Amino acid sequence: MEVLLLEDVNGIGKKNDLLIVGDGFALNCLLPQRKALVATPTVRRRYADQIRKRAEEKEKDRARQTAVASAIAGKTVEFTRKVTKTGKLYAAITEENVAEAMRDQHNVDVAIEDIDIPEPIKAAGSFNIKVKIGTVAQTVSVAVKAEK
Repeated sequence: MEVLLLEDVNGIGKKNDLLIVGDGFALNCLLPQRKALVATPTVRRRYADQIRKRAEEKEKDRARQTAVASAIAGKTVEFTRKVTKTGKLYAAITEENVAEAMRDQHNVDVAIEDIDIPEPIKAAGSFNIKVKIGTVAQTVSVAVKAEK
């Protein structure tokens, strides 16, 4: 069933999105809670401006994601941290640290949710992590050096 969302719904879409959802989900959840309307021709005409604006926002967001993905391609993020005598870090490097370093070192804002580190980095060396922005996945190198 095609519906027009009247408010943001987590995991589904944002306000004024035209979506195709399952009939049961629409009839049992979205419509009774007044979170959506069935996308009839009358509803489409009435909300035409909002639908068009939302489509333009989606396109701008997609272009921004592509620009950010190309900006981080092949980049290296460097950290200098204290290490133990065995070469392990005192504090692991997590997604939050990488996002902050990307902002500081390369002037690129990357959401923490977009960064995928399989397990926190706990040793000095060079590591590759994946950053997925929208549908584009890029590999970023993380270089961890021992502080002297």
